[in-house]
Amino acid sequence: MFRKVLIANRGEIACRIARTARRLGIATVAVFSDADAFASHVEMADEAWRLGEAPARDSYLSIDKVIDVARRSGAEAVHPGYGFLAESAAFAESCARAGLVFIGPSPGSMRMVGDKAAAKRLMNEIGVPSLPGFHGDAQDARVFARVARDIGYPVVVKASAGGGGRGMRVVQAEDELRDAMESAAREAKAAFGDGRLLLEKFVDRPRHVEIQFFRDRSRNVVTFAERDCSLQRRRQKVIEESPGPRISQEVRAALREATTRIAHAADYLGAGTAEFLLDRDTFHFLEVNARLQVEHPVTEMIAGVDLVEWQFRVAYGESLPKRQDEIVCRGWAIEARVCAEDATQGFRPSSGVITHLRLPSERAGLRLEVGVREGDAVSSHYDSLLAKIVVWNEERDGAIRLLARALDEVELVGVASNLDFLRALLCNDAFLAGRADTGVAQIVSDAFQSIVPEDEMLLLAAAVTGWRERESASAAGDDPLSPWAVPDAWRLYGRAAQKIAFRYEGRLLECDIAPIDAHRFEMTTGRGVSVVAAKRAGDRLALFVDDRRREVGLAPSASGWVVIVDGHNHFLEWVETLTPPPSPAALERPFTAPLPARVAKVLVKRGDHIEKGAALILLEAMKMEIPINAPHEGVIKDVYCGEGQSVREGEELLAWRSTHDIA
Repeated sequence: MFRKVLIANRGEIACRIARTARRLGIATVAVFSDADAFASHVEMADEAWRLGEAPARDSYLSIDKVIDVARRSGAEAVHPGYGFLAESAAFAESCARAGLVFIGPSPGSMRMVGDKAAAKRLMNEIGVPSLPGFHGDAQDARVFARVARDIGYPVVVKASAGGGGRGMRVVQAEDELRDAMESAAREAKAAFGDGRLLLEKFVDRPRHVEIQFFRDRSRNVVTFAERDCSLQRRRQKVIEESPGPRISQEVRAALREATTRIAHAADYLGAGTAEFLLDRDTFHFLEVNARLQVEHPVTEMIAGVDLVEWQFRVAYGESLPKRQDEIVCRGWAIEARVCAEDATQGFRPSSGVITHLRLPSERAGLRLEVGVREGDAVSSHYDSLLAKIVVWNEERDGAIRLLARALDEVELVGVASNLDFLRALLCNDAFLAGRADTGVAQIVSDAFQSIVPEDEMLLLAAAVTGWRERESASAAGDDPLSPWAVPDAWRLYGRAAQKIAFRYEGRLLECDIAPIDAHRFEMTTGRGVSVVAAKRAGDRLALFVDDRRREVGLAPSASGWVVIVDGHNHFLEWVETLTPPPSPAALERPFTAPLPARVAKVLVKRGDHIEKGAALILLEAMKMEIPINAPHEGVIKDVYCGEGQSVREGEELLAWRSTHDIA
């Protein structure tokens, strides 16, 4: 077995690879950018080497730098994880020239199936059905338009060199095609270092299923039970399960047989995944991911195998650990991807510092794959994936219940997350019935509200407790025995009541509080008087409001407190009761960068009249393009940014005025 392996990736997948390597006695070398100097994967490895500055092109996508570190560290092999260089034939060739084993398929196989255009041509040769489209070398919009007219709209343009929904755009009509190609190519270039595109017929609301396969040097092939990855937002997976519900045995057998043909035709080595679109009982080849998939843990859970260990063994020259007849898949596994993104803003990526993080404890049937910790900064330079929660149960219904419970135990403050959206997906009727297709997540998204109703008395009591703790700590300074440390509002002639107010979801929550002692106070609202008792235990707060006890999470924010109830975040902003409310003009939000990003394209200029919803600027962050759209009609007064410029979070991008202000 290998003595030392370099992991050419970051985040949760780098941590996951390191765990298996440690179990096998393999030393690991981590690589990191300046943004990841103190990241989890760096601390987990036996040694770590700096690659360069934060942008991926200067660090994780730099083949020369990664190879140089592998040589200097004495690594024998390189595991690319997924993303970045995992499907780069050029990187695999560079590893071979440097005398390093690339833990993945050969460059020739990768070009044959990892490149989507080449893979489509191979499918035609071996008789695996695929969608009509254009998979040639030309990248001219006129060529794409001619093919699109022949096969009929809608069509989809997508990155030829990568997956994960990056560099993919659905085009409904010819006048949208050129802009879609430009946008997809930019995103593909940022994510994979390759902006080449292909075009194919768009299938509305199919199911998305895939087959995990392995092949060794002795031409042995095994396939595993299918994974259903139909729940997707922005054509990127968020919940995956295995096996797929409501799939006939005939279709299952046909999918696995087609996958076996693909593995042999490509002379494949190692782990790969064949993806298909399933429309009732008819399937079409979609792509091969010539690497490990993000969702591989669900296969591991039902099959009882470690696919990373299999990768190590096959790359080292060993035979597959099991034959096809020894692969037994049992029970049901489901994975949810926790991402730093705002589901209420079109899944806009979020960056910042994780100020509070609480995860469920691993237990029977529950597995965590995590790449961040409390206090970590989530960078705008990389993918938004933070963690994966994977569950297993004998029955699908049981697995869904386990996952729902686990998601309710997750608490995350500091960056926006998709946790509430994941919870909403698990309640969708089509998903519960096993009938979800690729359109279900969009339906849930269209109706999604991030706020889950909660007892405002509970939220107010928790926020007041946080305010009292902060006031006490501020008054006491470094002396916990100071009489000022007790927030009892002591006066010479009795205790005084204080008026406290918080803004919550556009409403003002007000109360008068009269301290009883250090842990109890009376809270008077329009509902009457309640006695509140609070007891801290780390990041947990046990609250007694009259006769009811509830346990909540309580985390400070920049302007108030975040009260976390059953995993749901409720933001309460403290309001200074003596300060007059701001004017409506002061509350108007300027066009600012929602996160640190690179300006990909400026679509307007000074003097332009803009319509409501019009795209004004395209930003590039977390491997995707983020449009800044006009909330209503107006006129551009000035533009403060240029294409290629890096902007900070909150930096003003342009000035405008509403048409209501124009005489």
